[in-house]
Amino acid sequence: MGRHHMRLLSQLDGVEFVGVHDVALAGRDSVNGHRVFGTLEDLIAAGLDYCVVAAPTVFHLDLGLNLARSGVHALIEKPVAPSHREATRLVDAFNNAGLVGGVGHIERFNPALQAMRRKIEEGLLGDIYQISTRRQGPFPSRIADVGVVKDLATHDIDLTAWVAQSPYQSVAARTTHRSGRDHEDMVVAVGTLENGAIVNHVVNWLSPFKERNTTVIGDKGALVADTLTADLTFYENGTARNDWDSVQSFRGVAEGDVTRFALDKVEPLLTEHLAFRDAVLTGQTGGIVTLAEGLAAVAIADAMLGA
Repeated sequence: MGRHHMRLLSQLDGVEFVGVHDVALAGRDSVNGHRVFGTLEDLIAAGLDYCVVAAPTVFHLDLGLNLARSGVHALIEKPVAPSHREATRLVDAFNNAGLVGGVGHIERFNPALQAMRRKIEEGLLGDIYQISTRRQGPFPSRIADVGVVKDLATHDIDLTAWVAQSPYQSVAARTTHRSGRDHEDMVVAVGTLENGAIVNHVVNWLSPFKERNTTVIGDKGALVADTLTADLTFYENGTARNDWDSVQSFRGVAEGDVTRFALDKVEPLLTEHLAFRDAVLTGQTGGIVTLAEGLAAVAIADAMLGA
């Protein structure tokens, strides 16, 4: 992720990219033409308004606290911290310093999910009954310090509460270890939001195919978002008469029209960076995922793991 952040920060309007600190680059003077700093303190001393933290999760707390003490705004990759206790310390540190802190929950900036939230706000679905997500694929070798709940399910936790504009009321989960690693590699979770909607998440690192699906069912139909392709489809409840009794008896609603919306497809990570840049410039954090929201996602993830 660090390389993707560097690519966009290098070309972002209004941003001067200072450089990189990465222990994996020790001994190097530059990477992709950008200066490499031996320590975080050296990078901060070069003059930073804000910093992106794209290190393994176990280092987020120390790096974040160092940036907060130095008066540097920070966009921290998700999950914001290994536990809700550490996440709370980050929230307090940035709040006390009067700094903007954000979390890299990139799915919020996916065109399909942004359009889904707007359509729900406009009343397209009416009352929300259920939100289901499926996030499956092969194991990513870059992940070594957390399991599938913290790395992947936190995406679904955050986007579900955000799309529905309602926090979780309860959650329960079952996990398993099938790949021989210390951390869980599969989870199935169910929960309830405060608005009464029920939710379920299927997440794993053991599927030979990649899937990123969010389905929201309401009293007027269903919205289905594929965040791999950034497509959003609306399945409308039908109003056509059905006189075939043996079929009608099995249907709560009738099948109606299907619409796939035409969306402007901007790279989600670019949208995330533009939002954070503007938050730093204006102090208005409504367009970003705040540290407090990142904390909420980690707290639900901890509850899934019984922590």
